Amino acid sequence: MNLTKRDQKHIWHPLTQHKLHPEAKPIVRAKGALLYDEEGKDYVDAISSWYTAMYGHCNDFIIERAHKQMQQLDQIIFSGFTHEPAVELSEKLMAILPANQQKLMFNDNGSTATEIGIKMALQYHHNKGQNRKTLLAFEEGFHGDTLGAMSVSGLSVYNGPFEEFFIDVKRIALPDGENIPQILKAIEGFHEESPLAGFIYEPLVQGAAGMKMYQARHLEPILEKCKELGIITIADEVMTGFGKTGSFFASDHISTKPDVMCLSKALTAGLVPMGITTCTQKIYDAFYDDDLGKGLFHAHTYSANPIACATAIAGIELLQSDEIQKNIKAITGWHQKFARELEGHPKVRVTRQQGIIFALELNLEMERYGNLRYQIYEFCMAEGVYLRPLGATIYILAPYVTTREQMDRVYAAIRKVLDNF
Repeated sequence: MNLTKRDQKHIWHPLTQHKLHPEAKPIVRAKGALLYDEEGKDYVDAISSWYTAMYGHCNDFIIERAHKQMQQLDQIIFSGFTHEPAVELSEKLMAILPANQQKLMFNDNGSTATEIGIKMALQYHHNKGQNRKTLLAFEEGFHGDTLGAMSVSGLSVYNGPFEEFFIDVKRIALPDGENIPQILKAIEGFHEESPLAGFIYEPLVQGAAGMKMYQARHLEPILEKCKELGIITIADEVMTGFGKTGSFFASDHISTKPDVMCLSKALTAGLVPMGITTCTQKIYDAFYDDDLGKGLFHAHTYSANPIACATAIAGIELLQSDEIQKNIKAITGWHQKFARELEGHPKVRVTRQQGIIFALELNLEMERYGNLRYQIYEFCMAEGVYLRPLGATIYILAPYVTTREQMDRVYAAIRKVLDNF
């Protein structure tokens, strides 16, 4: 029995309606920016397997660090214990994070990273004796699939059956320059109605919404208003973090720094799962008390797994290397040239770019997970390019090690989509 048939017996895949799409393609190995199937055909992984393998699949430098670590300390409970990889990672991470970040809590993935950020905001005010139970978020934001993360996410395609169980959340539009006065007025109105505990946002790029982008200078007055009203600001950098926007973090582009940051995905270079939530000293101090109940009693079995920490340290070292920084600049330039090529194309409604993140909206009416979207997906796979369109949005978020020839394959596949759909 082949791998696809064996898969169908027991496995329930994410974001899949199995009655409509029963088959999953077997991938048997990966290296650099390429994935290989059972027949030996290769595919350019143009989305870094959900923005994780940014330094390439099976990176020898990352693997060597993980292998060395697993021979010394594999897994250890992190309540009451500590270890060198966790401490070293905290030091290396604080060296590249915005300067106001001081403390971090380890967790398991992006969704739990934002879940902890939400809990930090809510309990911060609880510990201060303030009755603040409402959160603020952008329309069409996405912050994960656990209950709190779903509450602040605005994409009902994921959340619909669970909305009656959600935390109270007020939503604002993405700022575009002209609507900022209305947004600020809305925040004040929400706050008067029910004091706001926290504002969670994807800085500069809303990933799951279709790589929707907005400007740092338009976010600035919103963050300043939140600071003025004592609203904890939570930057969800699960997708944007670790170099993708042209700086280490998207928050580097913004003068007003967040109180809390949520990290995952590229954090561990696509090798093993891990999430981290960081915060300022001010946030931490609200939990530091003789009263046991004021502590943040949140734990994950694999918090600060030593192997995950070792891979994260290796990833940070690669991110800071001259080679990777040179590659980021090169990919940014290739995307800019491709965007200029597509200007005025009748099949392209608009293009967007921030760092190595490139997106175009097709001038076609299509559902997020409709038949046309799947046809485009299969078409690109036949061309040897792995892309996952978000409705009418085709985006590229390829590994930093992607070669020019490989990126040209991606561009060529997109050109063929424009010619054939």
